[in-house]
Amino acid sequence: MSPPCDDLWQRIAAHRIGPADASLTFAARLARENRWSLTEGERVIEEYRRFCYLAVTAGHEVTPSDAVDQAWHLHLTYSRDYWEVFCPLVLRSDLHHGPTSGGPIEAGRYYRQYAATLAAYEAAFGHAPPAAIWPAASRRFKVDPRGVRVNLSGVIVVSRRVALALGLLAAMVGWLAGRMM
Repeated sequence: MSPPCDDLWQRIAAHRIGPADASLTFAARLARENRWSLTEGERVIEEYRRFCYLAVTAGHEVTPSDAVDQAWHLHLTYSRDYWEVFCPLVLRSDLHHGPTSGGPIEAGRYYRQYAATLAAYEAAFGHAPPAAIWPAASRRFKVDPRGVRVNLSGVIVVSRRVALALGLLAAMVGWLAGRMM
């Protein structure tokens, strides 16, 4: 099933974020800041559009995936577009971003809200959201929050398994070197 055909969806789909003549488009900037391909950045923007549609139509508070939240954060930095065009003319509603105040009660609330968002997505669009952009609630709130954003230009990142193997190898080499002397 394709996206809804109502006026709201048509306005959201037609809206372009950022100046048309910018050398770094919104999609390119989103991709660069998240180390995504341009294609992946564009897919996330499409999902951000769907999230905005749900925010207006679901009838309850909605919670974005982390990737969609990155698009939302970036859109908020385009403040004139967001507050003077997107909310009043496209959504015809304010869409405020409210971060969690933390703690177990809030964690449970956002977990339930996110699960309800996934269900509302499926009801509105006729299929489950893409798991690569909208992971299950258990991943979104138990695994992903432990992640950090790192500028990779000055570091090398290896998996835990590789790091453990390298550590064991270094320990064995050290032990062997000590026995040879």
